[in-house]
Amino acid sequence: MAVAPPRPKDLPLTALRAFEAAARLGGFAAASQELGVTPGAITAHVKSLEASLGAKLFERTARGVQLTAVGDAVLPGFTAAFDGLGLAVQTLRNEAAPSTVHIAALPSLAQLWLSPRLPALRAVAPDISISITAMETPPNLKRAPYDLSLFYGDDPRGALARDVIFPVCAPAMAAKLKSPEDLSHVLCLSDSTWTDDWTIWSRAAQADVKPRGPVFSLYTLAVEETVNGAGVLMGHEALVASHLASGELVAPFDLKVQLGTSLRLWSQRHFKSGSAASRVMQWLQENN
Repeated sequence: MAVAPPRPKDLPLTALRAFEAAARLGGFAAASQELGVTPGAITAHVKSLEASLGAKLFERTARGVQLTAVGDAVLPGFTAAFDGLGLAVQTLRNEAAPSTVHIAALPSLAQLWLSPRLPALRAVAPDISISITAMETPPNLKRAPYDLSLFYGDDPRGALARDVIFPVCAPAMAAKLKSPEDLSHVLCLSDSTWTDDWTIWSRAAQADVKPRGPVFSLYTLAVEETVNGAGVLMGHEALVASHLASGELVAPFDLKVQLGTSLRLWSQRHFKSGSAASRVMQWLQENN
């Protein structure tokens, strides 16, 4: 009579995911942010995994954690596996809800670039439902449940337009500005994400401009305050284009500075021709 040996106990998937995220991102805190759990939960998962294996995966130091030789050897395989699992889950979501497209976007791009285009997009594709999630940093599209990513970045793939900056203000404010040096006598609004904008433009203008004024955490609010005459804002061309076209804002100076980043519409996956995601992506590319 054959005797079946006991099957080795499977390692918990959540613990393996915690290990992979911590190893790839270089710390438990970063892994906790990506996975949406506490750092303590990541620590507990990793300790449980190490106990089951009887081997250390990380060395704990005063500066944080470092992968052991064992952890370093297996990390590439786990990263590829979880990337593949994430893409498979996305495919499953799309097959289950083929007419829904999920877009992750920088808040300012979602409000000032994407939102104005949605009515026209809905008119040509009424069968497609579009979900938009605003976030400050691009998600990992191999893992996160989004089809498209709309952010500024230095990767040329998916670039729609170069990021170009220049001062903008209400027409009444522009009447007070004859040269860049005049900016020292008015409020210059800033966005907390782009803290170097004024320095970059002033250097290109060869002007000794020391802008003063409030800093906004929402670029959309900074734009609205600029329209209301609160001061001069360093405009990002794609974000202020509609306000310039309507005349609510004007560019008081001719100088424009092209940054090293671009507005990017990107996906990690190849969509079927004619699928909802491919139709949305193509339409946005053509109506940039």
